[in-house]
Amino acid sequence: MEDFKIENVIAIVLEYGIPVLKAIALYIIGAWLISRAIKVTSKIMAKREYEITLQKFLLNIIRWVLWILLIVAIVGTLGIETSGFAAALAAMGLAIGLALQGSLSNFAGGVLLLLFKPFKVGDTVEAQGITGTIQEIDILQTKVLMFNRKTAIIPNGPLLNGNIINFDTSGILRVETEIGVSYDADIPKTIEALRKLATDHPLTLEDPAPIVEVVTNADSSINILVRPYTLTADHWPVYFYLQKNFKPTLDAIGVEIPYPHHVEIRKNEE
Repeated sequence: MEDFKIENVIAIVLEYGIPVLKAIALYIIGAWLISRAIKVTSKIMAKREYEITLQKFLLNIIRWVLWILLIVAIVGTLGIETSGFAAALAAMGLAIGLALQGSLSNFAGGVLLLLFKPFKVGDTVEAQGITGTIQEIDILQTKVLMFNRKTAIIPNGPLLNGNIINFDTSGILRVETEIGVSYDADIPKTIEALRKLATDHPLTLEDPAPIVEVVTNADSSINILVRPYTLTADHWPVYFYLQKNFKPTLDAIGVEIPYPHHVEIRKNEE
């Protein structure tokens, strides 16, 4: 009887103990390998200057995938059928994907935005009919501080699929201004005065040089473009300076700025 019991114990140990020991060893080795893989991946991402948000997200994805694979391997080592487990995971993934189609589109857009970096936090952009400064780039959405101090939250899917104008890519902007002068004006003299006005401002760049040219011979005025270049941050100070000083500059050289006139005709009644 004692021999029978010992044989049973040995059989049970051989049948279940060795797989359990293998599973424990696999867990220890797998956990160490996952930790090493995460550290190496983190260093590579930091070296390539990935966005912090993207680093955290991708590391979490990699960590979860590796742990799921490790768990499946451990379950298989214990002699449990893993095909049903894998099928359940696949079905769950499909159900989640169908339920979150819009969110997945925004998620994919967020990943691509963080990878290709069409803009960064602090850039001024125009996208989806909104113009403002990028405040925050998340995986699902981007926050934009508009010029009226309102915050716009744009889903990353539509944002990536639409046109994006980044005002800060080159660091230089052209100030778009136009002024109309009378047909009686001395045009070369007027252009010279307006060019001096533009170049006198300390925030106007010498290279590229300001553009001052006649653009339109309108019905009641000759319209002149005045387009100096500035650093992006100096755009509005230069724009307001020009608007403020157009009239004094033209008054100083005797050039009139036309304005609408109304002629009233009355019929004499006898």
